[in-house]
Amino acid sequence: MLHLQTFGELRLTDEAGNAVGYPAKALLAMAYLFTCKGHVLTRQEVATFLWSDAEPDQAGLNLRKLISRIRQIDDSDGAPLRITSASVGLRAHVLTIDVQTFDREGSPMERLKASSELLQRDFVGNLRSASKAIDNWIAREQRSHRAKLRQLLLAAASSGQSADNHRTVSGAALQLLEQDPNDEQVRAILRGLPGIANPDLPSPGESQTRGHAPPAEARTANLREPEQRLASNLPRLVLLPPTSQGNVVGLSLAGALIEDVTIELCALRNISIVAPHTAEQIRRDSDKAAMIARHSISYLLDTRLSVEGLYAQLIYFPTDEIIWATRFPMTAATLPTQRRLIALNLSSSVVDELARKEQARLNLEANPQAYHSYLVGASLLSKLTLPHIRRARAAFKEALKYNQDFSPAFTGLARTYTSEWLLTAQGNAELLGLAEQNSLKAIERDEAFASGYRELGVTKLYLGDVDVSVAALSHAEQLSPHFADVIYSHADTLVHASRPKEALEKIQKAISLNPLSPDSYLWCAAGASYFLEQYDDAIAYVEAMKDKAPAYRIAAASCAMIGDRRRAQFYRQRAEALNPVFDVEKWLAVVPMKEQWQKDLYREGLLKAGF
Repeated sequence: MLHLQTFGELRLTDEAGNAVGYPAKALLAMAYLFTCKGHVLTRQEVATFLWSDAEPDQAGLNLRKLISRIRQIDDSDGAPLRITSASVGLRAHVLTIDVQTFDREGSPMERLKASSELLQRDFVGNLRSASKAIDNWIAREQRSHRAKLRQLLLAAASSGQSADNHRTVSGAALQLLEQDPNDEQVRAILRGLPGIANPDLPSPGESQTRGHAPPAEARTANLREPEQRLASNLPRLVLLPPTSQGNVVGLSLAGALIEDVTIELCALRNISIVAPHTAEQIRRDSDKAAMIARHSISYLLDTRLSVEGLYAQLIYFPTDEIIWATRFPMTAATLPTQRRLIALNLSSSVVDELARKEQARLNLEANPQAYHSYLVGASLLSKLTLPHIRRARAAFKEALKYNQDFSPAFTGLARTYTSEWLLTAQGNAELLGLAEQNSLKAIERDEAFASGYRELGVTKLYLGDVDVSVAALSHAEQLSPHFADVIYSHADTLVHASRPKEALEKIQKAISLNPLSPDSYLWCAAGASYFLEQYDDAIAYVEAMKDKAPAYRIAAASCAMIGDRRRAQFYRQRAEALNPVFDVEKWLAVVPMKEQWQKDLYREGLLKAGF
């Protein structure tokens, strides 16, 4: 007896569990034939399914080649496929298939548990999109599987539950609500489980969300009638299981807390919550960003457990903005009584923030081409080189062709001009003028967009108006107090405002919010450390940068100030290779520093380094 696995990896195994080496197309044909009436089709029908995008003659030729390979493997009467000159059929009596789990005998709860576990793996998950016919069949089968799971859930819920079965019921309900957040019957089952603290938590936009003032009417206009919106248009939120920093006790309890919050958020009708199993897969995936994008996730709640407690941050994925963050105590003494209260507060805060950001999400999704070009530009800006900056500028301009009011594209353009001004170190006033124009356009189109004020603050800094720069960046941080990039820019401005101690505190906060920090954060921290005369720290920050080129001058000056002439020369030579016309006095004349002592200290280091 053979076994065909269709959930997860599509594979055929023998009684001992060893893989049987059939071609992938042959396994796909078996899975498809199992779902067809009588388990048999004509050769033409099989060829059309497997190669629907090919010409009929080519599809027929492909099938004949496949059949030849199959017969070389096994042409006996016990082979899973029965092939004649006219048809291809499945010998269903010689193999089992995991899809039969839905229809096997047993109690409703046993069948629900087995089916729910099966659906935690993607149907033919290792099969990439091959043709429209195959994709349509997979989608049709997935709908059928969910319908069967729903029937089993309803039957199990009505048959009574023990405490041990609550997890099975809640897990199945979450799987179904992930795909259809408007399924009220399933939602009612989830609400009826013991221990759900707040089954009537209001939706975003309803009055008085657990002590939060109701969001502005304009922010919730698109959330008023969720029944009229397709589930696919709802914002998707994933709550990632917590990770631990060091050997911290209580990770399992923290994980249970996040599951509690997940269940409570499923009481909402205006959010699509990603089921815990998918969240676990995302957490383990080496390329989380790609997986989040593949699942069309707008928001993610990232959690980390340390000796200081459970740190949680809500991230708006399209712009990588940290829109909310806090830390909860997780001591053994307080956790049992605090756990439900923490879950309630966390879920209420998430709801409030989702409502606040919903219009921005809808605007992005309404202009996919603009957003795609913006993402291309944003990814290029992670490298502080002139070729990358200029390619990013072209991408942002492309985004504005698709949507002339797309505020993030204007902030991106402003950033390219200030970055070029900084890298060329020539004091080009035209670049700063263009940066200011674009940052003002971003603010004009979205006054609540923190990035617009951020870019205005950066530009004003380089124009020498340090006080206006600090004011703009303070406002940006008020608009988005956990947006690490805004905090970084505020810190950078404070360096130039001759307030390096405050700057270092802020940039360390930004690094804590964004631990895999971009080089610009470390560059800023190096500058703040230099002006605090903490030269070893400044060098350490530079050495932590992946691309040290932008910080060669501050590294050379730091090395010179501690008397390390060899390393100072090393960094100076690299800086001169990148910008052979660099002049200390010309640069100090244009770089904004509020107090003279700061320029004198930087001049001393640069001259000692040999510039």
